[in-house]
Amino acid sequence: MRRLVAYALVGLGVAFGVAVLWAGDFLTKPARSNTGAPPAELDARSLTFPSASGGRLSAWFIPGTSTRGAVLLLHPIRSNKRTMLSRAQFLKRQGYSIFLVDLQAHGESEGDRITFGYREAKDVRAAVEKLNELAPGEKVGALGVSLGAVAIVLSDVHGSLAAVVLESPYATIEESLSNRLQIYFGAVGRLLAPFLLAQLEPRLGVSPSQLRPIERIQVLRSPLLVVHGTEDRHTTFEEAQKLYASAPQPKEFYAVQGAAHVDLYAFSPRAYEERVGRFLARYLRNAG
Repeated sequence: MRRLVAYALVGLGVAFGVAVLWAGDFLTKPARSNTGAPPAELDARSLTFPSASGGRLSAWFIPGTSTRGAVLLLHPIRSNKRTMLSRAQFLKRQGYSIFLVDLQAHGESEGDRITFGYREAKDVRAAVEKLNELAPGEKVGALGVSLGAVAIVLSDVHGSLAAVVLESPYATIEESLSNRLQIYFGAVGRLLAPFLLAQLEPRLGVSPSQLRPIERIQVLRSPLLVVHGTEDRHTTFEEAQKLYASAPQPKEFYAVQGAAHVDLYAFSPRAYEERVGRFLARYLRNAG
């Protein structure tokens, strides 16, 4: 009987180990997909360009009206540039030049692993440099959602951005992972977090201490707008408020009432356009 119990415990341990390794592989494996051609009405140009993250990035560039400013759009995790089309259409109506980019290991961009903002931060630098080339003389802003927002914060291009919009960013990788595991597995989910965090360095060459936007945002030197849903369980509203509190002025906070970890533009388009549009116009219009 004792032997059977021992075998059962060993079996459970092996199964648990395999499950944890599988989860780590699933969370970091590429999310590449064919994004197709951009909608014809956007008059967008498809292009690729290199990034220090290790490969070439796929992008769409939409030229705008001179002196109106330019905006880099960065998608959430396991998504691609097509996710940002509704925002691009809104910003095109305002006259901005727009740059939609597939982050590394997403969409049509190269990359072997998703790194939760670490390598993706190098993509932000490459994208900002490319956008300055495509829209010379324009003030450049960046708008990122979830992973895209974190990549902006972790990047080293803050000084060259005239405005930053962060939607639903996580504050620390520890909290982000724990929240998600609790959503899927209940209270026991938080107990699994350390086993997944332990895989970051051997899998990705990055430690949890390097994925703490709440610390990196302290050196942000761009006007900031944080947009967050009040019912977000993936990155809680309280965590977003702490992240915001760590950022220097000038800054604004836009709470989207009733929204969870969803597309905040689709949740409330008119209010989003008014608030985000006003913020970008203030800092990106050369006349302003």
